[in-house]
Amino acid sequence: MNPIEKQIKEIVDRETRAWDTQDIELLLTIFHPDMVWPWPKDSMSHNPVDWVMELGRFNEERWKKGWQDLFDTHTLIHNNREIIKISISDEGDGAFAVVDVDTLWRRNSDGEEFHWKGRACKVYTKVFNEWKLIMHTGLLEY
Repeated sequence: MNPIEKQIKEIVDRETRAWDTQDIELLLTIFHPDMVWPWPKDSMSHNPVDWVMELGRFNEERWKKGWQDLFDTHTLIHNNREIIKISISDEGDGAFAVVDVDTLWRRNSDGEEFHWKGRACKVYTKVFNEWKLIMHTGLLEY
């Protein structure tokens, strides 16, 4: 693994660790201020014409509140993530990671399960010698 691939792996692993520990402050360290996060209506909606932009552009307070609400109302059952591929631009200033995600939450009030399962493309940009997540597709099944 080359040095840039190691840096991208570190940021994916840091995100995983943040979800595992429900550490919002750690999670916030990965995002570029211009981060956007389009989501398919379901994991089989491969056509982006059906996708939605639920969160809008990164907003620390709004996103932090949303995750705190999730952590306060749900229990993490498991969070399995596997990096399938890391690709780096020839210039070394852009990259993406293909990550398989299987994260299961259970709502505390009634036990209903909330499952994040599928493949994501996490897109990174290098800013002042630091990698930041600038775009992330919602999870799709392949």
